[in-house]
Amino acid sequence: MAWRGCVVRWVREGVVSSTHRGNRFTLYTQQKRGFRKATKKPEPKKAGPEEAGPSPAEKNEGLLQRQATSPPETSRPQMPPRAFGRLIKPLVFTVGFTGCSFGTAAIWQYESLKSRVQSYFDEARADWLEKLRPQKQGDVRKQINIWWNSLTEGQRTVTGIIAMNAVVFCCWRVPSLQRSMMKYFTSNPASQALCSPMLLSTFSHYSLFHMAANMYVLWSFSSSIVSMLGKEQFLALYMSAGVISTFASYACKTATGRLGPSLGASGAIMTVLAAVCTKLPEAKLAIIFLPMYTFTAGNALKAIIALDSAGLVLGWRFFDHAAHLGGALFGIWYIWHGHEVIWKNREPLVKMWHEFRSRRPGGGGNGSA
Repeated sequence: MAWRGCVVRWVREGVVSSTHRGNRFTLYTQQKRGFRKATKKPEPKKAGPEEAGPSPAEKNEGLLQRQATSPPETSRPQMPPRAFGRLIKPLVFTVGFTGCSFGTAAIWQYESLKSRVQSYFDEARADWLEKLRPQKQGDVRKQINIWWNSLTEGQRTVTGIIAMNAVVFCCWRVPSLQRSMMKYFTSNPASQALCSPMLLSTFSHYSLFHMAANMYVLWSFSSSIVSMLGKEQFLALYMSAGVISTFASYACKTATGRLGPSLGASGAIMTVLAAVCTKLPEAKLAIIFLPMYTFTAGNALKAIIALDSAGLVLGWRFFDHAAHLGGALFGIWYIWHGHEVIWKNREPLVKMWHEFRSRRPGGGGNGSA
């Protein structure tokens, strides 16, 4: 999606050109031919007023002349119809996946709260044992633990996302996986696989610069978004945003007829960025290469939306502007209304899960949390 254009161009050359080869038509033009008149044999005149009709040679000559002057009939290439009916399945998948993501996040948060007390005692015992254990100098595992504990909760949460993107990036470098990567890790409304790429393409990058830029933005905003929403709600928002932004891309490509593959996490990252900028519009931001110039988060969001809107209207194809706008609008909507509509109405689901857990053997018998 954003920054997708660097990759989309490469992908489009590999996939879309092959599609054109399948639909290629050849225009045969008629060459000019000169025809020599056949010498007429002297025929004896027939008696009577009747006129003789044209000879067979004259008929053939006239037919050939008409064929030479009339334009050849060529079959025009058939443009693929705008099959909006193919969007029904992705739409159902988008709604269902979003609901399942937030439902799973609500149950996960319930389980986390339930086990927090036990985790507290486990951590206290682990710290006590760590003090009794003799310390090793240069222990790699200890250094990793120190580094991990120095991260914020948001940074620890997005570390798994960054690792998944890195694994998919390495898979793009395996020649035997190219066909599968093109089918399942690039989103294209003209592809046979429609639903699974809507999620998998969110973790897919072909260019190292593309992946590095997206992951840097995600890392920069991770602490703010997780402190606002919590890790469970953030992950549900991020995963849903990837699918929703891809559906926006599907709809735009189908409406304009500009079909082609896209990949990247920019749609989901735009949701994170828009959510933070909407919640904290007066926060100061800066560009990494120009730290001396600062601007407010609200102005940055307005500029990004204006740029993507212009790209969508003018038909710029370097980025997937529809996916950007879809992700940004979803982030704004979630902060304004979505949190109230979705997350604060999770109580019936959590209550059902609590009752289900209480009925199971060893699940709390008396119904206490």
